[in-house]
Amino acid sequence: MHVMKHMGDGGHEQVVFLRDAGAGLTAIVAIHSTMLGPALGGTRMYPYATEEDALRDVLELSRGMTYKAAAAGLPFGGAKAVIVGDPSKDKNDRLFGAFGRFVNRMNGLFHTGEDVGTDASDMDVVRKETRFVGGASPEHGGAGDPSPVTAYGVVHGMKACAAERWGQDSLEGRLVAVQGLGKVGWALAELLLQANATVIGTDVDQNRRKQARKRLCIRTVPPDEIYDVPVDIFAPCAMGGAISEHTLPRLTCEVIAGSANNQIAGADVPRAILERGILYAPDYVINAGGLINVHVELHGYHRTQALTLTREIDSRLREIFAVARRCGIPTSVAADRIVEQRLTDAREALRYTGWSQSTRA
Repeated sequence: MHVMKHMGDGGHEQVVFLRDAGAGLTAIVAIHSTMLGPALGGTRMYPYATEEDALRDVLELSRGMTYKAAAAGLPFGGAKAVIVGDPSKDKNDRLFGAFGRFVNRMNGLFHTGEDVGTDASDMDVVRKETRFVGGASPEHGGAGDPSPVTAYGVVHGMKACAAERWGQDSLEGRLVAVQGLGKVGWALAELLLQANATVIGTDVDQNRRKQARKRLCIRTVPPDEIYDVPVDIFAPCAMGGAISEHTLPRLTCEVIAGSANNQIAGADVPRAILERGILYAPDYVINAGGLINVHVELHGYHRTQALTLTREIDSRLREIFAVARRCGIPTSVAADRIVEQRLTDAREALRYTGWSQSTRA
């Protein structure tokens, strides 16, 4: 699997493979960076076909968490955990208890929370074994599902996009395609409707689409058709890789802004987005609300504080758009530059502190 090569290519600090045969646990924790603080990242449960697939995913996701935390101005590095298994049939308390004990042994190097395939009830079990977890239910001292806060941040990010593209931050009358009606996508659709936008949704789960038509009263289309619907904003809220050289030409939108991680597939796609005249909200910036929510929870949860910090996504995106416009570069490149400068500053500060302390000694 060439683990060390993959770690070197991505700049990762540590990869930990976890196994408890009795509990049925097979998992990987990837620590990408602790430059800004302890590594923070959710725990995903997914039926990966191979160990290579699981490793590839956890490495990519953990790197994204470093950038997300840095872009949000949080005192955390980035990490991710993946549990190999089908969340619809392989979940049990013994498995998540074993995982919680592994997290606890890392003694604060890694803080986690829920992600795709896991929820607050799973984090409740993990919380029994370790304090280094967020996203537990309020009944167990946690803040609950962070998805609504993620969606709240995406809406404020969309408003920043609207101001950049159309000169005003109102979403009223805008047509938005929401790709993926899971926890975040559903909450996002609700908030968009409250903002008087029109929503067209899709999900791979046919029953989920049916429920959206019934409960949200929105139009839905089959998953592959969502790319061809004429809209103002396309919101990827499912798994990664939604925007590729194959799907981008099908889009008619002026803005791409959604909650999914790793939305862009292909090194040439960011430049192609720019050349198409589409404004892209970098995924790890606009979807940071859930991470911010967990950060607040780990320090004593106050929802007002979480929402206040999440609203800063608006100003952070505006800064990125200004840099991209000034330099004539894709917004994703502008975001990376800002984040990498913060990481470089932290690295230099650490070197200086280490040097000055050794000199005084």
